[in-house]
Amino acid sequence: MDFKKFLPWIIGIGLILMIAFWVVGIKNTGLQKNQAVNKEWGNVQTTYQRRNDLIGNLVNTVKGAADFEKSTLTAVIEARAKATSITIDPSNVTPQQLAAFNSAQSGVSSSLSKLLVSVERYPELKANENFLKLQDELASTENQILTARTRFNEAVQDYNGYVLAIPQSWFLSYKEKPYFAAVEGADKPVQVKF
Repeated sequence: MDFKKFLPWIIGIGLILMIAFWVVGIKNTGLQKNQAVNKEWGNVQTTYQRRNDLIGNLVNTVKGAADFEKSTLTAVIEARAKATSITIDPSNVTPQQLAAFNSAQSGVSSSLSKLLVSVERYPELKANENFLKLQDELASTENQILTARTRFNEAVQDYNGYVLAIPQSWFLSYKEKPYFAAVEGADKPVQVKF
């Protein structure tokens, strides 16, 4: 049997298999990076859910102060409801959806800040152990939100860098994912009035 006669076929099949494994490797890595973004998005949602749960407890604690401003509580409740109504599918997230989500969460932060500032006028509320514990939990949760958003942006950077680069972009149908950005006006200094 003449082995040299089959050598071109063996080399051709070998090259086809190498290219096939290379393409499969590209697709699997793209899938892993996409899943990493989805996981980090889940972490972002979990931290926001924790904040929303704490806000519900905080509002109920503050309601105990009978003469507390009802409009401030209503603003917090409405902002929380708006923020929880926005859902995003991380596999198809658009910059507009992420901006709407970010804006709603910013509304929660703003109304919550107003609530905590107005609490200063109520010494019995400031001395309430449950309120103080919830206030500490909220501060901790805000730090967790920052961390989750940062990790989400890092996962998006890794994902976008991979799927948009050549040759991966030739074989992958994934789209670029948006980053979390600061809400509009966050670059301006905060004015504190006493």
